[in-house]
Amino acid sequence: MTVWSRLHGRTVAGVPRWAVLAAYAIPLVVLPSSLWRIAGFVLYVPLVEFGPTPPGSLEGLAGGWWYIMLLSVVSEAAAFLAVGLVSEWGETWPGWVPVLRGRPVPVMAAVIPAGLGALALLIFPYAMTMYIFGLKINGDPEGLVTHGWQTVIFNITYWPLAAWSPLLALVTVHYYRRRTASPRRPAAPACLTR
Repeated sequence: MTVWSRLHGRTVAGVPRWAVLAAYAIPLVVLPSSLWRIAGFVLYVPLVEFGPTPPGSLEGLAGGWWYIMLLSVVSEAAAFLAVGLVSEWGETWPGWVPVLRGRPVPVMAAVIPAGLGALALLIFPYAMTMYIFGLKINGDPEGLVTHGWQTVIFNITYWPLAAWSPLLALVTVHYYRRRTASPRRPAAPACLTR
């Protein structure tokens, strides 16, 4: 077993390559925005105009630097759960889970949260569209101010989040169909069908 397969588990036999690529793309589309937040709000890289609030104070953010770190880690962890939809640990509870280890994961225990997540994540395409018009999600004037190269970097790091919802929906539907499909019966030999 390679180090890579220890980290994410083995891919379930028979999962098509497109589903595996889509599942692994999800953590990758989330990563740039997490890095942008950490760089701009924790490491104080000038990726955003702070206006009257100095970059080191983070007064405008509830909780400060630890909130940004927690948000980034939780976002990445949630995105990584999509890998379970194509991995063995998404079908059988891993050995480190007490009581449940080795038991099959109920299909709907994975499909319902993933489906609700895909629905909730539709906020990102909407939020990015509002940002283009200089507005917050609720329609108020935007509080985040970027100029020139800052805007380019922001768009490069945040627009990939718009793909999170459709990718998760696609992998979730595939997981559901694969797990609920009735096993195919082998075809009868030709000599018995005559």
